[in-house]
Amino acid sequence: MGCTTLICSSLKLGGRKPLPGNWAIRECAPGRSAAELADLPDAWLAIGEALPVAAALRARGDWTLDGVGRDFDASDWWYRLQFECPARNAQERIVLGFDGLATIATAWLNGRQLLESDNMFLARECDVTDALRPGANELLIHIAALSGELARRRPRPRWRTPMLVHQQLRWLRTTMLGRTPGWSPPCAVVGPWRDVWLERRDTLHVSDVRLDISVCGTDGIVACSIEVPGRGAVEAELRLERGGRNHAQQLTADAQSSRLAGELKIPDAELWWPHTHGEPVLYMASLTLCDSAGKAEFSLGALGFRTIELDTADGDFRIKVNGVPVFCRGACWTPLDPVSLRATPDQCRAAVGQAREAGMNMLRVTGTTVYEEDHFYAACDEMGVLVWQDFMFANMDYPSGDEAFMRSVRAEATQQLRRLYPHPCLAVLCGNSEAEQQAAMWGAPREQWSSPLFETVLAQLCAAEAPRTPYWPSSAHGGAVPYQADVGTTSYYGVGAYLRPLEDARRAGVKFATECLAFANVPPDSTIARIPGGLATRVHHPQWKARSPRDLGAGWDFDDVRDHYLQTLFGVDPHKLRYADHERYLALSRVATGEVMAATFAEWRRPASACGGAMVLFLRDLWAGAGWGVVDDAGAPKACWHYLRRALQPVTVLLTDEGGNGLFVHVINERDHEARFELELKAWQHGEMEIASGSIALALPARGARTLPALDIRGRFMDLTYAYRFGPPPCDTVAVTLKDAQGRAIATAFHFPAGMQALFGADPGLSASAVMLDPCTAELTVATRKTALAVHFEIPGFEAVDEYFHMAPGSQARAVLRARQPAELLATVHALNAAAPLTIQSGKATSR
Repeated sequence: MGCTTLICSSLKLGGRKPLPGNWAIRECAPGRSAAELADLPDAWLAIGEALPVAAALRARGDWTLDGVGRDFDASDWWYRLQFECPARNAQERIVLGFDGLATIATAWLNGRQLLESDNMFLARECDVTDALRPGANELLIHIAALSGELARRRPRPRWRTPMLVHQQLRWLRTTMLGRTPGWSPPCAVVGPWRDVWLERRDTLHVSDVRLDISVCGTDGIVACSIEVPGRGAVEAELRLERGGRNHAQQLTADAQSSRLAGELKIPDAELWWPHTHGEPVLYMASLTLCDSAGKAEFSLGALGFRTIELDTADGDFRIKVNGVPVFCRGACWTPLDPVSLRATPDQCRAAVGQAREAGMNMLRVTGTTVYEEDHFYAACDEMGVLVWQDFMFANMDYPSGDEAFMRSVRAEATQQLRRLYPHPCLAVLCGNSEAEQQAAMWGAPREQWSSPLFETVLAQLCAAEAPRTPYWPSSAHGGAVPYQADVGTTSYYGVGAYLRPLEDARRAGVKFATECLAFANVPPDSTIARIPGGLATRVHHPQWKARSPRDLGAGWDFDDVRDHYLQTLFGVDPHKLRYADHERYLALSRVATGEVMAATFAEWRRPASACGGAMVLFLRDLWAGAGWGVVDDAGAPKACWHYLRRALQPVTVLLTDEGGNGLFVHVINERDHEARFELELKAWQHGEMEIASGSIALALPARGARTLPALDIRGRFMDLTYAYRFGPPPCDTVAVTLKDAQGRAIATAFHFPAGMQALFGADPGLSASAVMLDPCTAELTVATRKTALAVHFEIPGFEAVDEYFHMAPGSQARAVLRARQPAELLATVHALNAAAPLTIQSGKATSR
């Protein structure tokens, strides 16, 4: 019986099965041995499947995130499974696999020790053929308390990480999630967090597959190498298929090893693109093995041909896909369930699809979380979403001089690289999240900012295992200090936590923000209802504050950051407003962060910007509350998601206030074909009286952009930015609409020269009607007499595809509403400047 650390997952020939569901779990004081369990009272709890402790207790109804907190790291936890031995033939071997155990684990089968593991990110497998009994078998897993490890005397770090309570977590290969009380729920992951499985392997077995996918001229090339241990004569064929066309290549044996290898070339291969710039073309790959005993066929999944380059000349940071610079925009990804760290393929696909719908073309898996499951990367491949992949290191001073620690890290990194490298979505491999920044900000000497772990060890492993994917040492890297925004990459919080004016987004010269725009984004009322205390919970209440992100040592939180920009945008004191009208405070809060995000991305996306990309922190909240996510923990969009959805589309129009130079219009066409447009500008006074208009025709090449003054559209001067201040503002609303060649509106951008608050006193005169298109889909039509601000909806059971949009005077807007199951439509229509909401039921307005 042997146990190995997997370097590359074995191919699944159909015999791999999760172990059956009659697991049990128990808690013990630290230090009990397996032999002592028999002498303890029977306290085993039945659980349905192998899950982390918190997830298993949640499934039983014994624990919830909304209840009293528990320190799952303070106890030892034992898992027990009794199962029957699977039938097998004489040639088969039985392998028991552990795809992830968090964190310090020992496993026994029928009293025989199988493994010891101290790295939750390593998959392990054991040949248990000789350890299995013909009848009943018992698997026992011990997860030791981390509290003892954290209390061990070890050298102190050279700098502190303020978001962590336990600085010695740096010695342990485990996730920060659940152990950072400033921003993640208190549910440390303990126990099996990936599958525990059995696999029957016959003699025709592939233990290792290496794929290297490249592009040479117009040819797509797949170099494939496989290992077939202990075999005689074996024939292997690699096959790729797309659109009914098949391409095949025989693999030949290497006389010096048990490997077979070959190179498949596809002439005029169709390229994989991020969805904003083209089609994410995929080929289905398979492998066929034959020997004298028979044939086996299995899938290698979907492969794509593309090139990825980093342009870092002169301090820049731009990602090129297939030679084309791509403005990368998106968000930092978090596990869809922070308790189990698991999601189904359908759940994962829906979440990635939601990011794509918002115009995002990149997701960052941060070093504060975990390596994601295979179906996350498969969903990104399919939907054309790039992935910035951190290794699971963040902020801390890791012990790069400790041999055992580094040996574990090398195994972890090699395993992950061989798993992830074939995915076309993989754009950047990054050594860590903010480790250099943390060292510099804490005042450590410059020579301590970088570590050989990130500068040398991981860099060399990436060069060897993933040579066509760029490596970057740290998420904040470059410049006089690692967080210098105008060199390399940075965590940009000038607009945000550092309370800089909106103009700082340009002044800072951001080249690439690996994270940015962190606010306590207020969710919909339906989400607030799930916070302990429900809709009665107020922003200052401890139950609200427990879920508001913050730095542990700071005297402020991200509610305060949001309040700053609320006051900046609307000219009202947020504290007085919260005292007088909490609902109005929440409404302005939702809109404030959306307006700030949209304005910031307009700066970064304009053609003259040197910015190569930006990732919002986060895509999704970890639990119900006003978190960093632009959608809540269940995937419900917040107001800021809708603002981003309009600002990030591949074909759009954006506006920037250039002061005395006037209002400037930026038109973007990232598609792979030329497009002809019409630009229409209109301006209104008193929210309804049109005082200026104009239009021009415009043609943009494929992946082109253009900036022009609004004066070029109208043909005569008007102080649209209210920069010269010759009397009162000449207008209060400016709208620029981008139309296609058929005259259909693609996008509209608004500018309010005197601020949105100038329109608060003028009710827009909304009217609305609705029609059910099918039992789960409705269309809501809204009309307005005057300018309507941030039009949004309350619709129990339904979700609006688009809302929080402004409406020009005399315009109509149609919003599609979707329900997960048939529901009766009852919609309430709001606008930020409406005197009262409008209720729609049975297709017509019923009250105001």
